[in-house]
Amino acid sequence: MKLTYYGHSCFGVEVEGVHLLFDPFVTPNPKASAIDIGKIPADYILVSHGHFDHVADVAAIAKRTGATLVANWEIVDWFAKQGVEKAHPMNLGGAKQFPFGRVKMTAATHSSSMPDGSYGGNPGGFLVETPQGHFYYSGDTALTRNMKLIGDSASLKFAVLCIGDNFTMGPEDAARAAGFLEVKEVVGVHYDTFPPIEIDRNEAIREFADRQLHLNLLDIGASKEF
Repeated sequence: MKLTYYGHSCFGVEVEGVHLLFDPFVTPNPKASAIDIGKIPADYILVSHGHFDHVADVAAIAKRTGATLVANWEIVDWFAKQGVEKAHPMNLGGAKQFPFGRVKMTAATHSSSMPDGSYGGNPGGFLVETPQGHFYYSGDTALTRNMKLIGDSASLKFAVLCIGDNFTMGPEDAARAAGFLEVKEVVGVHYDTFPPIEIDRNEAIREFADRQLHLNLLDIGASKEF
């Protein structure tokens, strides 16, 4: 599996030639100005919750690529009104088998509203199980012991965890989450984009290293094989 980081909480994972794109927020992000959304591949777009910094480019990428949007019912309904035609609604605790593998929508402790202020449904994350291995994306969340249930149920190649603090877990809680998940490789997201979520990168890496874990802080546009 190859993961490519597009900034903030947006990343893509290629699984056996299928491109999964998560929480596309690129064009409004000045730190991602070198990324051309017209070149981002997507067969499926998975959205964790409705906040602007997770959905800004959903419609543009979905319409260009014909990708299927996978999100909660409220988000799918909202984007249908924006002209996104292909979608699969889910909700917390539910799972669905797709051609690339199984997706389960997991709980997140956060909030959710759409860019126009309308109700965004429950925030979530995703456990993705594929023939090439399994991974977990937390979405925006606080640390919860629910994460231990994920670690108990799936052997993860890697996890993508929010680490920016203030609105979500910070590095210390994210490292504890990795312990609950029983995963050694973590990709950090949702940090440094705005002043309230700027982090000390060296300190964040140390938080994980002290627990014999590896925190990957990828440059925007960089990829990593798992």
